[in-house]
Amino acid sequence: MAALITLDISDGIAHLTFARPDRLNAFDFEMGRQYRDACVAATSSPDVRAILITAQGPAFCAGGDVLAMAGAKVSGSQVTSGAHVIHDGIMALLESAVPVVLAARGAVAGGGIGLMLAADYVVAGEDLRMAGKYADIGLTPDLGVSTLLSRAVGERRALTLLLTSRELDAQTALEWGAAAEVAGDPEARAREVALTWSAGAAGALGQAKRLVRASAHRPVGDSLADEATTIGAAFDGDEARQRIAAFAAASAARGGAR
Repeated sequence: MAALITLDISDGIAHLTFARPDRLNAFDFEMGRQYRDACVAATSSPDVRAILITAQGPAFCAGGDVLAMAGAKVSGSQVTSGAHVIHDGIMALLESAVPVVLAARGAVAGGGIGLMLAADYVVAGEDLRMAGKYADIGLTPDLGVSTLLSRAVGERRALTLLLTSRELDAQTALEWGAAAEVAGDPEARAREVALTWSAGAAGALGQAKRLVRASAHRPVGDSLADEATTIGAAFDGDEARQRIAAFAAASAARGGAR
């Protein structure tokens, strides 16, 4: 069976690649299953300190392969089941304590928006074009778009993108908050971010990501309690002990120099 999603784990980085460029990386049912399995594997591995997501070809993801599904005469219940499979992969990323960086170039449409925003840090290519497109074919948002897009850009802007033919270029995606930065070579820049995370305080970064993601769906008091427990656990960990000792040594050296 063809690899529509590839997964490579090395140097503490799990690299997921969308590998269906001839269809603009539009998802069919098999690609959805492979995506879920790759996300679960990446977030479950104790060797992974950062996750990098990229795509082959000129487009990140054109959403679901609606034409193929219509041609195969699939049912609505099959579409629902297929969406749930992909949602399992999205939830694995969102709920993990591993930071996720993603490179997006070219077309990002429909469900591709949700797949993009499941990452914690998005590097957009200068040629990014982001659009809802659901109403064009009489369908509704899926793959987390109604939730993740609203959280990223705000409710009004999310509605603008989903209820009109508005298309965002890279700079507008940056200004709206859908992307963290724009780069001429987004894949290279995203890998640089992943390497920095992997070589740094990945445990602390991952917990920071987890705390922020979790705060969206629970009371403030629960988040405060989680923060207190998490920072205490981090303080007792080797990662913090080593970095605090290094910080103290550097502070003492600066004081001695004066």
